[in-house]
Amino acid sequence: MIRIRFHGRGGQGIKTASRILGTAAFLEGYYVQDAPLYGAERRGAPIVAFTRLCEEPILERGIILNPDVIIVADETLLDDPMAHVLQGIKENGILFVNTHIQASHIFQKYSLPPCEVVALDVTDATLRAVGKAAISAAVAACACKITGVVGEKAMQEAIRRELTSIGLKVETIDRNIIAALECYNTTPEVHIETERFSPVNGQNVISIRYQRGDTGIPVIYAEGNTVTRKTGSWRLFKPSINYETCVRCNICFVRCPDGCISLNEEGYPVIEYTNCKGCLICYEECPAKAIETKREVRSW
Repeated sequence: MIRIRFHGRGGQGIKTASRILGTAAFLEGYYVQDAPLYGAERRGAPIVAFTRLCEEPILERGIILNPDVIIVADETLLDDPMAHVLQGIKENGILFVNTHIQASHIFQKYSLPPCEVVALDVTDATLRAVGKAAISAAVAACACKITGVVGEKAMQEAIRRELTSIGLKVETIDRNIIAALECYNTTPEVHIETERFSPVNGQNVISIRYQRGDTGIPVIYAEGNTVTRKTGSWRLFKPSINYETCVRCNICFVRCPDGCISLNEEGYPVIEYTNCKGCLICYEECPAKAIETKREVRSW
């Protein structure tokens, strides 16, 4: 059995990525199981999804505490202690991170056990092919390649099925497949050491482990925790105000759902980036088009 745990943020398509992997493996003849787990259900909040692949019926249930493969769709989650991204990482396991940073830097910074780290800028490939950071298909493609059991044909068919089921147009799906193929072919081949079950009386004995229910999800410990829970790390894109074209209409100030925009003494809006999660509602609502966006690239 191969156990894969996906970590991402709401709106990135992590639930869909896990479904694409499950569907692709099913098309290859495997028994599969996939399920998401939500914490705070809002865009940008950490979420986790689980996928199991096996040549025999899957009798395990619940979250995956010790995955063979960890897929991290957003590098900022590595520094989020509430997301438990690296919890349960195995020796000789696989850690995949969507990032522009080299894999060796990730291994050193987080003092990982002996495991294989794969780093690939999936977001960049998706932006070039699709035009926006909807990375579900590309992330799923990397996971398909890492498992070593899913080919390109099954992967493409799974992407078409799952993206069609959520109402995407054929043209958009085709662009997602272009990004997925690039990521699939760029992801290096790795070796997964999966758990083996010893046959007893001709039967496979499967050990079902009970696993804690508080793992892999953000936990709200108390009311009013925004002071300590900085959501500014959730951003993929950063809004920036061009004050030369700003007309001080204050629409962005009114529309910001998290109260991250204030007005200075001259009436100009000011963005508070510590908690701005990059929803870009201000960008969409600005009638003067005075708000620009740029991809957030963090230094290590």
